[in-house]
Amino acid sequence: MSEFVQSLSRGISVIRSFSADTPRQTLSDVARTTGLTRATARRLLLTLEELGYVRNDGRFFELTARILDIGYSYVASLNLNDIAQPFLESFSEAVRESSSVSVLDDTDIVYIARVPTKRIMTVAIGLGSRFPAYQTSMGRVLLAEQQDHDVMELFSRSDRSQTTEHTVVTGEALLEQLHAVRQQGWALVDQELEIGVRSLAAPLRDAAGTAIAAMNVSTHVGRTSLDELTAEFLPRLLDTASGISQALAMR
Repeated sequence: MSEFVQSLSRGISVIRSFSADTPRQTLSDVARTTGLTRATARRLLLTLEELGYVRNDGRFFELTARILDIGYSYVASLNLNDIAQPFLESFSEAVRESSSVSVLDDTDIVYIARVPTKRIMTVAIGLGSRFPAYQTSMGRVLLAEQQDHDVMELFSRSDRSQTTEHTVVTGEALLEQLHAVRQQGWALVDQELEIGVRSLAAPLRDAAGTAIAAMNVSTHVGRTSLDELTAEFLPRLLDTASGISQALAMR
């Protein structure tokens, strides 16, 4: 195939050589896994390091969170906000609370779809609004998809200047929360982003089962107890997230 770009193919093979089983690799590991020569693997790894997609501690190479930028481009190409919007509108009408969809962008979540009802936060939220992922329910269901060491790296770089008395303050405490999210398939954040605000979130998955975005519902402590949130809102949230995921899979 005359138009096939071998160097691009090799670069992708290097990226794909990293996995849950092999998150950190030596140059020899990468060369062996990809079938490339050490010289070629080294050039590709150093190129990826220069671009910020790989880091090296002198012996081991591993992917950085910037690799998520590639996945974000895919999410944007799906027109996810167009797919999710009618689902959000039906859901918000049923529960009479605001609902949103966001994607992970490095250390933050970015809102890409939203149906507001009552304003419950001191800051206005719109499309493009950003918050630290570790402090939000949507961020946590997306962070739960990552390896613990990647989460710790993201947490170390996150903006932790705006917190409440309820906000997790250590990476270890965050990991404990994420382990629960992985088991139950959803996240609840109670007044960690702002006092008075509670939020539930569930992942949105593509045809391959990859969590490419998250959906949430937010409410105020004065209107909704924790028991009501999990007993009444959670089943509807999970059903709606499942509906959006099915629609994504059929694209």
